[in-house]
Amino acid sequence: MTVVWIVLAVLVLGVGALVVSSRRRRARTRVVLEPERAPMPDVLVTEVAPRPEIDDSPGLDRRLASSRTIFDRVRAITSHGSLAPEQLDVVEEVLLRSDVGVVTTAALLEELRTHGAPDGVASAIRAALLASLSADRSVCTTADEGRVPVWLFVGVNGVGKTTTIGKLAWHETQAGRSVVLAAGDTFRAAASDQLQLWADRTGADIVRAAEGADPGSVVHDALGRAQARHADLVMADTAGRRVNNANLLDELAKIRRVADRGPGQVVETFLVLDATTGQNALSQAQEFLAAAEVTGIVLTKLDGTARGGIVVAIERELGIPVKFVGVGERAKDLLAFEPVAFVDSLLSA
Repeated sequence: MTVVWIVLAVLVLGVGALVVSSRRRRARTRVVLEPERAPMPDVLVTEVAPRPEIDDSPGLDRRLASSRTIFDRVRAITSHGSLAPEQLDVVEEVLLRSDVGVVTTAALLEELRTHGAPDGVASAIRAALLASLSADRSVCTTADEGRVPVWLFVGVNGVGKTTTIGKLAWHETQAGRSVVLAAGDTFRAAASDQLQLWADRTGADIVRAAEGADPGSVVHDALGRAQARHADLVMADTAGRRVNNANLLDELAKIRRVADRGPGQVVETFLVLDATTGQNALSQAQEFLAAAEVTGIVLTKLDGTARGGIVVAIERELGIPVKFVGVGERAKDLLAFEPVAFVDSLLSA
């Protein structure tokens, strides 16, 4: 019996060896066929066309979608000439909801009652808004002979003041100007670090000090460096604690005196406001005007949930021009304010 089992085992092992050997032979003799190559073209490309530039920035009407939506009901009124009371009620509601303000709304309604809307309601409101936005928006970048021009930035914490300085520094360095940043907000721990990042990104110089240092001394040192290095512009940040803090307003007045003393000359004082706060932004502006001698407004976050009418309210009630608006996160999204483009983005069909 044992002999039989041995014979069977030998047979099984022999058959397995034959199978493995056969597979190996087939693998060695397998022929790999290469696909035929396509013939070369008769004409080769000798020049590469330049890649077209693509502007990925959405139009202003899309950036201000929230504000534009509020004016949908006004654009839907197709009447010409005199308006019915219910149509005037719609206009009043839309203007108030858009943060145009009570004073401006009342004035626009009186215009419509008196003169009607011969070319349509949207056209009449467009003309009235543009008339309210007729201020001079030029931005000064030069000072008297031998002095360094200074842009001073004021505003409460959280409105985007330091970011605004960084974005404007990018614009100015792109225009070929040399910029010195003065990190004068020495009370907020991250302010100087944030400004340092913008300095690194834009190639601007920066003067900063330890937390809690005297902001006036920071501005003074920045002016000295700018003069020594023949810089074209100093941009000075300031603290932004609660606006009704008397010490803060006194400090702002002091910083302005330092910045306006030789070798510096304050040529612009920008009040930075958050557009999403609506009428509260107007209240903040009123507090800053006397202490800082504001020459222009920078309105940030206009592309968010903001209601664009606040631009009109600020200019009509304060007499201070809006010079820049923020409509996005990138540096290029801080734009010089253009009234025609802004109003058309709200009211064009």
